[in-house]
Amino acid sequence: MRFTQIRDFLAVVDAGSLHAAARRLGISQPAMTKSVRGLETELSVQLLQRTTRGIFLTPSGRMFLARARVVQSELDKARDELAESERQGSVAIGAGPLAATTVVPEALTLFRKRFPNASVHIMEAVGRVLTDLVRDAVLDLGVTRKPDVKLGRALAFRPLYHNPLAVVARKGHPLSNAGSVARLASAEWLSLSLGPALTGIGDLEQLFASAGLSLPSRVVRCDSQNTAVALLAKTDAVALMPRRQLSDGLAGHLLQVISVAESLPSFTTGLVTRADTPLTPIAEAMAKALTAVGRDFARRGQSFLTRRR
Repeated sequence: MRFTQIRDFLAVVDAGSLHAAARRLGISQPAMTKSVRGLETELSVQLLQRTTRGIFLTPSGRMFLARARVVQSELDKARDELAESERQGSVAIGAGPLAATTVVPEALTLFRKRFPNASVHIMEAVGRVLTDLVRDAVLDLGVTRKPDVKLGRALAFRPLYHNPLAVVARKGHPLSNAGSVARLASAEWLSLSLGPALTGIGDLEQLFASAGLSLPSRVVRCDSQNTAVALLAKTDAVALMPRRQLSDGLAGHLLQVISVAESLPSFTTGLVTRADTPLTPIAEAMAKALTAVGRDFARRGQSFLTRRR
């Protein structure tokens, strides 16, 4: 069975006659007739009933039609993917603030070695905003914190690295030597909001609950990582922040860790993709680059986290 036979069979069904199908495909009617008859001979069934009123599908033809359309659809997808790869294609990714400034730049450099001319769109997004954009195919994939709720069947999450949190404040903060969460309860806390489904409030609640305390009365929500660093540097607010963020030049220069006796929350960062749709070759290459850099980031991060303790 040849792919052209399937193509010709579908053309006849869609056009309603051998003559119209042959004209649509730019081949002769005898060639079209020979192609369809050859397919019927190979399958040992009659697919089309030829009458004076036109061409009609036989029961066997109706059964074969459904399968033939699936085959044609997959061939079209393969052709499109190959064409996209040939053109160098495009990829759109989303990333949270930390990943956007650490993992993504190195991944882009690695990706460019294979696809130097690909069009790349990088969007900073977090939480439900990011996962919704991936689900709706606005983004091909995202690098984000593992959601606290199930993603559902439409999305898949692939862990990359672990992010321990730390209590941080400006250098020279009056509570630098607090040593416990209880002694920080009266401070103003900054909550790094991560979208409707993921918020820093949950991390704060976990931290204070572990110390047998209720959430502080003074909590400021902040949706911008850069704004959060500026607020912490210029006020006496404290916050929970990924320890890895202190490897960033600005945050590392302005902020310090406040050691506390209590166990601190943590979260996992990973890749979010659509579960029911294979990535294009371009997007798959970006996913592999992000995975390689993310896992290397995890290994390198261990020594950094040890130094910061």
